[in-house]
Amino acid sequence: MKDNNKRIFEYLSVYLNYAPHFVNRELMEKTGGDEIAFAALIAAACMLDTVNDKDDRELYRDYLIPAVHKLDPAEFEADAYYKNIKLPKIKQNGWELSYLTCKAYEAFVCGDPVTMKDGRVIPQIGYFERDFEYPAVLQDGREWMTLLPNEIITTKPHIQKAHGKVLTFGLGLGYFAYSAANKINVKTVTVVERDGEVIKLFEDHVLPQMKCRDKIKIIQSDAFEYAEKRMAAERYDFVFTDIWHDPSDGAPLYLKMKNCERYSPGSEFAYWIEDTIKLYL
Repeated sequence: MKDNNKRIFEYLSVYLNYAPHFVNRELMEKTGGDEIAFAALIAAACMLDTVNDKDDRELYRDYLIPAVHKLDPAEFEADAYYKNIKLPKIKQNGWELSYLTCKAYEAFVCGDPVTMKDGRVIPQIGYFERDFEYPAVLQDGREWMTLLPNEIITTKPHIQKAHGKVLTFGLGLGYFAYSAANKINVKTVTVVERDGEVIKLFEDHVLPQMKCRDKIKIIQSDAFEYAEKRMAAERYDFVFTDIWHDPSDGAPLYLKMKNCERYSPGSEFAYWIEDTIKLYL
């Protein structure tokens, strides 16, 4: 099982990085058009022999089929940030606010992996049946934060837990700050962001659109310097960290911030994609 847990992540990593558009409408119509057909097409793209090879067949049946989810784009378009915040398309000193498009049947991660009772670790892969346009902030052409389903799905549990005096490390599009500040039981949201250009883009083009903007305070600082020297004095109730791009670069930063919890023992700490990062430790 450990081998299969490793294999499924290796196969899907290659697929998502090199062939996420392999499945298209024509292929789906030829193969049945449902989630099982989508999983079968991914298996074919990964060159799994689900007919003659027992191990490949089990990987497809026990991992790929439960991993795949057809999602409704309207559910994510109904998100308050998505509906109420409109980004200008603007480039500024290496940073960019823009809208990108997830094509119909393009595969994407849609949540932290799920660990089953029998020990299987199931990745979560989603797709839409139509194109989906989403806001994004990019640095030198690289997506730094987007409002794809994965960001919404993996951030919402932390938004639900946010309360009182909130601190968040990492600004991005301001999705967490906006969503937390909209809650009645959240008094203030302090955002610590080290990049002044990101802060300027946010303050000039995003923050003015937020009705809850009076509850949001932005501080330009390194996250760890702030955590070590200034966090304790503020007595935050809830601290959320999202300063990494993905699990691979997030693992060392996660461990470093976990070590900073001792400076503020009265705070509740939470971390973006923590369950996924733990798989890399």
